[in-house]
Amino acid sequence: MIHNLDSTLRTLLQRDLPTGLSQQVSISFDPPDDQFPPTSVSLPAIDLFLYDVRENLELRSNEWLVQRDGRGSATRFPPAVRIDCSYLITAWPSASAPNSAMDEHMLLGEVMLVLLRYPKIPAEVLQGRLRQTGDQNPPLPATALQPGHLQSVGEFWQALGGKPKSALNYTVTIAVQPGVAVEAPLAVESNVDLRPATPDGSRP
Repeated sequence: MIHNLDSTLRTLLQRDLPTGLSQQVSISFDPPDDQFPPTSVSLPAIDLFLYDVRENLELRSNEWLVQRDGRGSATRFPPAVRIDCSYLITAWPSASAPNSAMDEHMLLGEVMLVLLRYPKIPAEVLQGRLRQTGDQNPPLPATALQPGHLQSVGEFWQALGGKPKSALNYTVTIAVQPGVAVEAPLAVESNVDLRPATPDGSRP
């Protein structure tokens, strides 16, 4: 499912970045380390590195989802687990750019405009299992430019062996269905009058 989220974000950026830019920029999900870009990625590039995946406890629910089929039975789905997927987004200009810093900031700014445009991921760009309403309840909430889960940005870049870069933090919350759906007949409502009868057989 996480790879479906990657594909969704790629589709969103390719659709909404300026036409001239979207046609020439690569979108990568590789670590932004000292070996970036890998041979499979050509510059300029936008890199979305998934650095943190954790449950969103504020959205935890114990309520089962019930879907009726109109034939007297229903399918019950266990509560979905809400997962925050946090990306560190960096921009990588072409090696031939006359001013690499300005190009990097331009790329990052265009990505920022796209992400801020959508507090929820548009349903029409969802890919794979994220489209399935039994698993997912689109649209997906997203937050940009909020504090991330990195304890130390300096230690992060040091661990990757690379130089610190300008970056955006971006988090998308997806629903993960860990259980198995259960099909069961619907409960039949009873209309039996349980009040005691009077001696003549009538009900008070």
